[in-house]
Amino acid sequence: MLADPARLRSLHRSCLTAAPDETFDRIAAMVCRLLGAPVALVSLVDADRQFFPGAGGLPEPWDTKRETPLSHSICRHVVERGRPLTFRDTRTEPQVRDCLAIPGLGAVAYAGFPLTDVDGRVLGALCALDSRPREWTPGELAILEDLAVACSSELRLRIAYGLADQARAQEHAARTHFAARVRLTERLARADSVAGMLECVVAALAPQPADWSAAVLAGEAGEIAVRCAEPCPVPAVRLLARAEAEDYAGGSHLTVVAGPVPAEAPRGIAVRRADERAAALVEATGCRAYLSVPIVAPVTGSVLGVILLGRSRGWFSDEEAATAVHAGRAAGPAIRAIRQHRRHRHVTEVLQRSLLGTLPAIPGIELHGRYLPAGPDTSVGGDWYDAFQQPDGSVMLAVGDVCGHDIEAAATMGQLRNLVRGNAYGRDDEPGTVLQQVHSAVDGMAVPVMATMLLARMVPDRRGHSVGFASAGHLPPLAACPDGGVEVWWESPEPLLGPVPCPQRTTHRRALPAGSTLLLYTDGLVEEPGQTVDAGIRRIARLLDANRHLPGDRLCALLLAAAPSRRDDIALLLVRPT
Repeated sequence: MLADPARLRSLHRSCLTAAPDETFDRIAAMVCRLLGAPVALVSLVDADRQFFPGAGGLPEPWDTKRETPLSHSICRHVVERGRPLTFRDTRTEPQVRDCLAIPGLGAVAYAGFPLTDVDGRVLGALCALDSRPREWTPGELAILEDLAVACSSELRLRIAYGLADQARAQEHAARTHFAARVRLTERLARADSVAGMLECVVAALAPQPADWSAAVLAGEAGEIAVRCAEPCPVPAVRLLARAEAEDYAGGSHLTVVAGPVPAEAPRGIAVRRADERAAALVEATGCRAYLSVPIVAPVTGSVLGVILLGRSRGWFSDEEAATAVHAGRAAGPAIRAIRQHRRHRHVTEVLQRSLLGTLPAIPGIELHGRYLPAGPDTSVGGDWYDAFQQPDGSVMLAVGDVCGHDIEAAATMGQLRNLVRGNAYGRDDEPGTVLQQVHSAVDGMAVPVMATMLLARMVPDRRGHSVGFASAGHLPPLAACPDGGVEVWWESPEPLLGPVPCPQRTTHRRALPAGSTLLLYTDGLVEEPGQTVDAGIRRIARLLDANRHLPGDRLCALLLAAAPSRRDDIALLLVRPT
């Protein structure tokens, strides 16, 4: 009866303790005055003690302590029987004559009435004590009964307040944990690596709700992350995490490992007793409460890893446990998305490298090519460069930009690059003629393309090289002269490759002295929000002029780093006749 969980919960919700309470002290004082009793108590009885929020005339040391063990409690019998009890002389009553309240509190005569909650559960008693035998009159008992009813009403009011406070606290906790779960989900969505995702998880779970948290993946690289709110044996946590990842046998439910599960453990937790090895690992971390939550794959339901939480005192509430479960469920799709993105990125990078190919080693000419996608979410696009040597010793140079920043643009770019090579190699046609043949092939074979292109042929001469070039709507080449200055090879624009007919392409000619630097590029290098393309070309020309002395690799890196906007792909081809 005394240990009934529902009764103890109701008693706990009253928020009353052994500290003096003004209202209940006043009720006890009224009992003393109206009944002429030396001692009166508002006694609340829990599973192992009684305590007095209200007391009058209580001798020391009990007046200071305001509580006694059950060995000093007659009121416990009122709680157990659920009805009033009166004794003229407790020393002669078999059921109470051994109670230590008789010598300790002077409880020779006793009268007590139950204090109940709204459901009729007896939480304690309002009692009067006398240090000598006494016959309690009907009038005195009626007064005590009326005051017990009033005391019960106040007690029920306190329980109602406690319930309201508890509801508000639970609502606040629910909002707090919901917000934490939303923040965690958002952070996981932004994580661009598995290691970064694990760091997000452990950061969200320590220092609240856990003193330390760890996340570890099974298989592959076995990534692991640990976060501690206070000094703890991190090596022991890592060993425990590795062991859990190796032999985790649970499903998507929460698992508790560590000693007996206390009564306040959250509802619905599956318990897995630790074997000797696991128990030793848990003990080495120094935690009292320990939870492990599986990271579950979203489709197959297989366990990808484990999240561990440790706390040196207290237990995890339902909301805290639910937050940990949410972390495990949210981490699974995040890992899957990161791994898929990583595989996709690898495939597209291999594709882009295969489409761009490798620049040839040509005696007397230094070649450097660079490609940079529009942003971190793309690895391929339609920008490209190419260079190859003809049988007659001349060198063909090409740079182009197919509309789009995706795999389709890259595939179209590959077709266009092959058309250029097929129409140019082994022939002495001018670049304008080759470009016109490519345009006709695009039109005749219905290649769905809209692209700019600049095609050039470098032919050795006495001063260095003569360069013939043709442009299909492309930006002008830049030539940094060996004695200073940069030439911008502007010419009248001609139509793009694609649906617009172009009956003839023009070949233009320039001289390129030895020691010069020729730059072919796409518009991503010079476009800048709020500025004209001409202004961007002038900016790159100044940069090229000021850094002409740099090695080709360093100069390419400097040019790419100076690109003001990453909203478009960038391809560049740097050519240096030596």
